[in-house]
Amino acid sequence: MNGLVKRLIHSFTIGLLAIWLAGCSNDSQTAPSTSHAPTPSESTAPSSALPSNLSSASATVDTGTTTPKEPQEPETREATLIAIGDIMAHSPQLPGYYDQVTKRYDFSSWFSEVAPIFSQGDWVIGNLETPIAGKDLKFTGFPRFNAPKELAEAVKGAGVQLVSTANNHAMDRGYPGILRTLDNVKKAGLIPVGTSSSAVNRQRLIIEERNGIRMGFLAYSYGTNGIPVPPEKSYAINLIDVDVIRDDIARMKQAGADVVTVSLHFGIEYQRLPNADQTTLARELVKSGADIILGSHPHVVQPYAEIDVPATESDDGTDRKGIVIYSLGNFISNQTGDWKDVGLIFGIHLVKTRLDDGTYETHWDKIAAEPTWVQILVKNKIKTYKVIPLNRALAKKDIPSLTAKDYANLRIKLSQINKHLAKLSPHLKPTPAK
Repeated sequence: MNGLVKRLIHSFTIGLLAIWLAGCSNDSQTAPSTSHAPTPSESTAPSSALPSNLSSASATVDTGTTTPKEPQEPETREATLIAIGDIMAHSPQLPGYYDQVTKRYDFSSWFSEVAPIFSQGDWVIGNLETPIAGKDLKFTGFPRFNAPKELAEAVKGAGVQLVSTANNHAMDRGYPGILRTLDNVKKAGLIPVGTSSSAVNRQRLIIEERNGIRMGFLAYSYGTNGIPVPPEKSYAINLIDVDVIRDDIARMKQAGADVVTVSLHFGIEYQRLPNADQTTLARELVKSGADIILGSHPHVVQPYAEIDVPATESDDGTDRKGIVIYSLGNFISNQTGDWKDVGLIFGIHLVKTRLDDGTYETHWDKIAAEPTWVQILVKNKIKTYKVIPLNRALAKKDIPSLTAKDYANLRIKLSQINKHLAKLSPHLKPTPAK
């Protein structure tokens, strides 16, 4: 058992023994495992399909006698993906975090309550729904966003490792904004997924290995809010195209990815259930080899679902089981009311096993769900923000800024969002945080 799973025992639930048992228009000023590898950089695909330490063979010496071979125990590796939703920066979110002395922003306090959960993920990914294109292009919120580079630094500091940059706000500062965002995100130590600086970079595969499990990451958006992508720079952002995504998944598998995770910016804003286009696309991608699908764009949480595809329908002729969270909701934003201030930390536990014939099988076997709520306080017309993990907050009741009334309201929110999450696959029992 790796350190991640041991730590999940205390953070996601006491019942996690062994392997985890069991849009964007609110700019108003009024409103109420430890990673098992060094911080990665954008990487090209590995040259072999299996880690060298798993595929090596030991030498034997001929002693002239025959000794029956003991059956080899399957070798099992485990790792966990943690995913969060929309990371946004509406205009009211900025003033309270600027230091006039240092001339810098510091958003780290937004994530102080959730960072301990992130630290237990082997991979941690979120949806960065704003360009980070520099002060000279002006910091703005809705309808065309641009956030300070310190946002990327705070996200990285909290424990996030990768960010999808393929969303409808990617072009808010045009093509130069995409290039600058890529540069600033990488300088912060994050891996961007879904936008590219060249046609060559568009073809690079992002495959990140943790504890012997190789996960490939892809990201796509339905569009760019009508802002045109220059035809000669179509590589700048990945737009949803089933044939393109299918080919990208196939390249991932050929390059040795054990698991393929696809981030999709799709659906209808503020709708709490997925529409037919979302469910159809998700099933099609699981048929094509996607294992995990992470949805964003509605700005409210939509349910998770297991997608089972029989061998007769899958592209590779095998039975397939995928997991989709249709929308992770807003993780941090200025939006409030109608569930826009409730998000989700979604965990997916993966197991890779060496079979008797020497081949490997990787599958997800458990999920975890930790709903979050954005607390917004106002003092002297300045707003402050904090992402509150609901299960942990209610279990510990140690957040000074929360009143007894707040805790009572959060308990109601938690009960309601948990029921909502299970609407499509009630047989799945996610583990809450504790």
